[in-house]
Amino acid sequence: MAGTETPEEDAEVQMELAAESGDGNACDNTQSSHRMLSFSDALLSIIATVMILPVAHTKIYPDQRFDKSIQKLLATKIAVYLMTFLIVTVAWAAHIRLFQVIGMIDDTLALLNLACMMIITFLPYTFSLMASFPDVPLGIFLFCICVIAIGLSQAAIVTYGFHYPYLLNRQIQQSDNKAFYKQHILNIILRGPALCFFAAIFSFFFFPVSYLLLGLVIFLPYINKFIMWCRDKLVGTKPEEQPQSLEFFTFNIHEPLSKERVEAFSDGVYAIVATLLILDICEDNVPDAKEVKEKFHGNLVEALREYGPNFLAYFGSFVTIGLLWFVHHSLFLHVRKTTQFMGLLNTFSLAFIGGLPLAYQQTTEFAQQSHSEIESIRVSCVITFFAGIFQFAIWSTALLNEQETLHPFARYGGKEHAFMFAKLALYPCVSLVAFSSTCFLSEFSTTIFHLMQIIVPFAFLLLRIFVRIALAILRSVITLTRPEETLLQDEETRLCAAEILS
Repeated sequence: MAGTETPEEDAEVQMELAAESGDGNACDNTQSSHRMLSFSDALLSIIATVMILPVAHTKIYPDQRFDKSIQKLLATKIAVYLMTFLIVTVAWAAHIRLFQVIGMIDDTLALLNLACMMIITFLPYTFSLMASFPDVPLGIFLFCICVIAIGLSQAAIVTYGFHYPYLLNRQIQQSDNKAFYKQHILNIILRGPALCFFAAIFSFFFFPVSYLLLGLVIFLPYINKFIMWCRDKLVGTKPEEQPQSLEFFTFNIHEPLSKERVEAFSDGVYAIVATLLILDICEDNVPDAKEVKEKFHGNLVEALREYGPNFLAYFGSFVTIGLLWFVHHSLFLHVRKTTQFMGLLNTFSLAFIGGLPLAYQQTTEFAQQSHSEIESIRVSCVITFFAGIFQFAIWSTALLNEQETLHPFARYGGKEHAFMFAKLALYPCVSLVAFSSTCFLSEFSTTIFHLMQIIVPFAFLLLRIFVRIALAILRSVITLTRPEETLLQDEETRLCAAEILS
């Protein structure tokens, strides 16, 4: 089967097939698509992440109250950011699926993909217009036009690939249903751009419908899958509706991606978010040479002291990002296979991870003695809570089908199960405690927030010890409360098992 071959072996086989097909230039001008796919993955993860910058750089002055107008502006920007982040991840998943169809590339395909990437890089600008002017049609219109252009460029890649079959996946090359494949793939790729076309039209008449249609770009495949599931339960499946060759190859941009792809994209988001923090430090916390000379008499150390709280906020935010990545890494270390719903939850988690630069910008306001410290703490806690709780939800979803998705160590009763539970629950619990402090201990909420940032790294270092102590205490309590007869039966069971093993 082709699925057991390495990418390099599959590429060599495809080049041999191209040579046998009689195309003399096929081998000279074609190469594997894996490097181009890696480049596209890196670019898409950057684009998805940098869209938080217009939200993070929302200016709130120290003497300005965090009133309803500011709250509404920030909430609108965050909502638009989440929607556009999810749309970019849809484009990423479509791109992955597209180059499962296109196995080899030539110069023309590389240039078509580059054109697609160029359009994608323009999305953050259109998002900035949408976030700053959510009621103005132009931002929504330009964003929809970009999505339509991306879909058309991907359709051009598919059309070109099927025009030169030696570029296609080897299974499709050997299939008798190439025309069906082509139509099937184009229908899926152009579904989102078709919705965006109507969203662009409605943006000039009634823009809420435009946002609804953009939301359908994200969730329509899941709605369709739910409807099909209901139909299959009520009516039953009809396998004769599709060609038999579709049994070994399908194209569905919302099928679960491989664990390795999810990890690679997630690592890219985490790395970029961590990098954005230091870019803000370099931009905002380097004193002006003239100011140092006049105000601090040339003493650079004295000038940097004013930025001390900003550096503390940076290190606290970086530690939060790093530890959330550590939790994500530990989680996927025990995940064998990702499901479609796990992928969606991971996307939501990454969207809130991308919002951590906003949390950093809010916490730097502490240094300016802002009147909105409590609101800033709440924004930071909410972002951290959702970033962590969606990770916890991934693990909970994996437990529902643990035989297929999880390593035995992380399943119910496994030796890592309790430790993973504690590790995944730590940040949501800490965020809830810090958020609650703004309601009940408002005078000490800032101090509690900073203490949380300091304590959490040490808690991770000692977490395994705490879990073992808690489990030992729990076992002791259970042992004391259980009847003696039950204990004797358990002892006899263990002895019988030992005799069988011996």
